[in-house]
Amino acid sequence: MTDKTLLVLRIRGGIDVPRKIEDTMMMIRVDRSNYATLIQGTQSYIGMLNKIKDYVTWGEPTIETIKMILERRGKLEGDRKLSEETVKETGYESIENLAQALHDGEADLTKVTKLKPFFRLHPPKRGFKGSVKQPYGGKGELGYRGEAINQLAERMV
Repeated sequence: MTDKTLLVLRIRGGIDVPRKIEDTMMMIRVDRSNYATLIQGTQSYIGMLNKIKDYVTWGEPTIETIKMILERRGKLEGDRKLSEETVKETGYESIENLAQALHDGEADLTKVTKLKPFFRLHPPKRGFKGSVKQPYGGKGELGYRGEAINQLAERMV
């Protein structure tokens, strides 16, 4: 993998999670199940994702997916909804420009002022296709899934 932007979704809950893994998920900002965040695919983040691979799934989102998540589930400080008018407070002209900057790695959710660095999503419509305890590709949903993250994110928004 390269330094692409990655969408990380937490699938499993927090019961009986080892402390080191819980701390790693807090650093990535996926504290609860059905939380999502955008990170850069650097070596340090890839190492963190491999450590928590039994609790999350991740892949490369498209610009349209990032824009859809920002429009529908993006929140500002004070739990205000992100809109075209309020996105100007973050320093970008529109939601589409912010989505493009996040996709290209020019922006980071933790660096965008007043924008919460995570998204609260719904459970997926029509449920998960496989087991939430098995790796993706076989019979499960966990781990790296590449471009298929877009279909899952669309069902969860």
